[in-house]
Amino acid sequence: MQILKHFNMQEVVKSQTAIRLGIDNSLPDELLPYVIDVAENILEHVREVFIAPVLVCSWYRSPALNKAIGGSKTSDHCFGRAVDFEVDGISNKQVAIYIRDHLKFKQLILEYYVSGKPNSGWVHCSYLEGRNTNEVLKTSDGKNYKTGL
Repeated sequence: MQILKHFNMQEVVKSQTAIRLGIDNSLPDELLPYVIDVAENILEHVREVFIAPVLVCSWYRSPALNKAIGGSKTSDHCFGRAVDFEVDGISNKQVAIYIRDHLKFKQLILEYYVSGKPNSGWVHCSYLEGRNTNEVLKTSDGKNYKTGL
């Protein structure tokens, strides 16, 4: 099922961990509007600007999957409102800076990024209409978050 022009349901629910552990990671119908918002307001813009494939690492996480990976109980991934991704051939920091400077979002994190290694880590971005505070964080270890890029 196609969500928007460049994104489909398979990308929303894919998870190697869910497959390996036999966890159902199907998206509940009531969360589809949030997934569409993320695709429309974040991912489609990024793809259009960089003219390169957006590679989704993690989008929706069912409660069971989120627990299995040790995710936060309040994670926006559990509602389809957050996505972790990279853009093929583009530095993750460059993508994060573009989002910071041009888009509305709830939270933007440059995760596990190591300075001098442009393809390290990934970009985490969440979107929730009416609650987009444009919070920007970065981490190189997944635990110690710092404000800004």
